[in-house]
Amino acid sequence: MDIDLVIDDLVEHGFVLVPQFLDSTEVRGLASAMQERRDLFCQAGVGRKEGHFVVEQIRGDHIYWIDARDPVAAQVLDRLNELKQSLNAALYLGLDELECHFAAYPAGSFYARHLDQHRGEDSRVVTVVLYLNSEWEEQDGGQLRLYLDEHRHLDVLPEGGKLVVFLSDRFEHEVLAARRERLSLTGWFRRRSK
Repeated sequence: MDIDLVIDDLVEHGFVLVPQFLDSTEVRGLASAMQERRDLFCQAGVGRKEGHFVVEQIRGDHIYWIDARDPVAAQVLDRLNELKQSLNAALYLGLDELECHFAAYPAGSFYARHLDQHRGEDSRVVTVVLYLNSEWEEQDGGQLRLYLDEHRHLDVLPEGGKLVVFLSDRFEHEVLAARRERLSLTGWFRRRSK
């Protein structure tokens, strides 16, 4: 990964795609470890604290929150934290921590258009999505749709090893329905809450 290109694209466009953040062996290993924990996943919801609800008409994924010291994800978390440090050094973003989870979307499920910031809070600064799907094809669906402005969007195919990085407060986005199970590690570089 060329960190200078990542930083340049993030500054110029607000998002960047890194096609080979993980190689195919790393993708298979992390996806396998994720599948071994499937009985620990829970239905994802919307909102937070007492305003947290499961609403399948908005999102249908199942998630498992990853601890920062999780040995299964240690290597990828180290690489993401290196990215966080580089973004801080170059852009002075004040990123403090990485909050992330595994996400599994059963066939047919989706996540409606949304912004990665809770109301009244700006602690999520940069969103990262790392895909763990082997041999994903266009007809499998499950694209991440980034809304660039009122009239344009970008559809990102969730191919294994690809990393998507974007500014959390800038891009509304959604996950389109997939025809087979769609796997990812999704997270946010956060600044400390005020």
